Amino acid sequence: MGDVEAKTLGILDWILFVSLFVASSGIGVYSAIKGKRNESTSDYFLGSGKMSLIPVAVSLLVGFLSPITILGLPAEMYFFGTQLSLSILGIVYGSLILHQLILPVLYPLKIASISRYIVLRYGSKTLKNLGSLTLMISALIYMSIVLYSPSLALSAVTGLSPNLSVAIIGLSCTFYITIGGVKAVVYTDVLQSFLMVLGLVLTFVFCLMDLDGIGDVFYKAGKGGRLEFFNMDPDPLVRHTFWSVQMHGMVVVVLNVGLSQPGHQRFSSVPTLDLAKRACTIFCLGVCATWVLVYFSGIVAYAAYSTCDPLTRGAILKPDQIMPFLVMEKLSHLPGVVGLFISAVYASVFSTMSSFGNSLASLLWEDFFLNWTIFKEISEAKAVRIVKLLSLLSGLLATGLGMLVGHLGSIANVAATFTHAMAGPMCGLFLGGMCLPWLNLKGAYAGFISSAIFAVWLVVGKFVNGLGNPKKLPLSTDGCLENVVNFSNVTLNLTSSLSSDPLPGANAIYSVVGDDVTTAVPTFAGEEEERGFYHLSYCYNGIVGMLIFFVVGSIASFFTGPLNPHEIDDRLISPRCLKFSKWVHNAFKHSDLRDTTGKTAIPDSKVEAIIHKEETAKQVEPAAYTEIHL
Repeated sequence: MGDVEAKTLGILDWILFVSLFVASSGIGVYSAIKGKRNESTSDYFLGSGKMSLIPVAVSLLVGFLSPITILGLPAEMYFFGTQLSLSILGIVYGSLILHQLILPVLYPLKIASISRYIVLRYGSKTLKNLGSLTLMISALIYMSIVLYSPSLALSAVTGLSPNLSVAIIGLSCTFYITIGGVKAVVYTDVLQSFLMVLGLVLTFVFCLMDLDGIGDVFYKAGKGGRLEFFNMDPDPLVRHTFWSVQMHGMVVVVLNVGLSQPGHQRFSSVPTLDLAKRACTIFCLGVCATWVLVYFSGIVAYAAYSTCDPLTRGAILKPDQIMPFLVMEKLSHLPGVVGLFISAVYASVFSTMSSFGNSLASLLWEDFFLNWTIFKEISEAKAVRIVKLLSLLSGLLATGLGMLVGHLGSIANVAATFTHAMAGPMCGLFLGGMCLPWLNLKGAYAGFISSAIFAVWLVVGKFVNGLGNPKKLPLSTDGCLENVVNFSNVTLNLTSSLSSDPLPGANAIYSVVGDDVTTAVPTFAGEEEERGFYHLSYCYNGIVGMLIFFVVGSIASFFTGPLNPHEIDDRLISPRCLKFSKWVHNAFKHSDLRDTTGKTAIPDSKVEAIIHKEETAKQVEPAAYTEIHL
């Protein structure tokens, strides 16, 4: 790492870097002071449903971005090629599902916790708690990885140790989340979005100027085999194809925005459904534009090092360090540019941490603490203090786990993969409830358990069989000024940190043999073996899991007595799906089709009672939960 260590951040870089922490904490303090008089749990979690469109839309966008986006996606383009870039099409599909299906169902319910939908739809607190626990565990794992992954990659350019970096950013996020609530999160995201976009754009422009234009970038990328957009192979065992990456983009948006607690809180914080849909549209456009920039930055990085790869020659140790290395080597002579890039990366950590930290407190309070007798009669002021304490504990726990990630090695990769794989059962539980009116409680249990077993089985099987290391494209050092690969039979073991691939290579091996060999060709454990089930592309994990839920859940429901679509509460089902189900029910109605609504779904009167009970327990302001007459 000598090439990087020889250069350090300048005074202006440090000023910009420190200013990010000061400004973020200041916004949290301001939000807390401004809203202290009329603060309630509704205001803390949902901003009282009165927040403006643009800040919420920007917060959605920034909350979706993470260090994986800024560091991992360019590394994906650099080492594996551009096929994943067409996941942008999947983002559009996922946004349409969110706009047309999820928001019209969830927004009118005005529920603070998204998992409350499960108890309203299926009538089971146990299933709801199971869903909540799954969301919380996945969120904690994701937060810890988000904290550690950029700390390791950026330690070379900031001089901070990974653990110190984790502690600083984790405690800073915890501070302003705790005192400011969702308003602090949203308004800080607006500031962070400006830093992220500015840092990325300046990095991209100055690096491009160092080359011979866009034409030269694509020429070098094509020569190096990095340009691939239309691999139409239908084989689901191929890692990235035109078809698989679209499924990946769609599932990521549906799970991480439409059916996540942070996304639900943001959509619920605007006054009307129409504004929530507009926020979804702005989010989609913003993500597509940002990801184009990030993807192309990876190609620019490859063009800059197409003949002198820093990973092969040992200048960096991790693939995710390619962008920080590029910025430090090419742009450190420009005052403030490196500081802006570092601030952009850490801003992405802030946004992700703040989103999930506030949402964890919401899930704990709404789904668990409110059910305890000792919390049912407390005042609103005491309730706010408790949820702030929960936010504090969530942030501290994630910070502690972030420090442990560095000692877990490849286990962190397994954790990230498991989180992604759980998209199947979680998306199935919500989308199945919205799209399958006949689905009853027994069907939901059968579908969720079957899908979860499949996800765990597939993930564990991949790593047990040594299939967690995707094959990288060839890398060259024949243009380096010094012959840094002038040795024989040397193997460099490179452990990958979290990248855009949920199955990042934990032990990718680069073999350099002979004095005249300048191209390092990655080897892949099990590459010559016959491909099988465990080679299924990770892009299909979520889709296959959802299909298992739908099929198993529907079969179990029909064997145990499907719900009557005419008697289930209309507000809990997608209108289009409910209309179609009623038509089918009327066309094929027969005598042994039993109505089990009373046993597995909550009738209208019971839904109304649950909502009333929640309102009484939380003593919410009338303005925060209006138009809920289920």
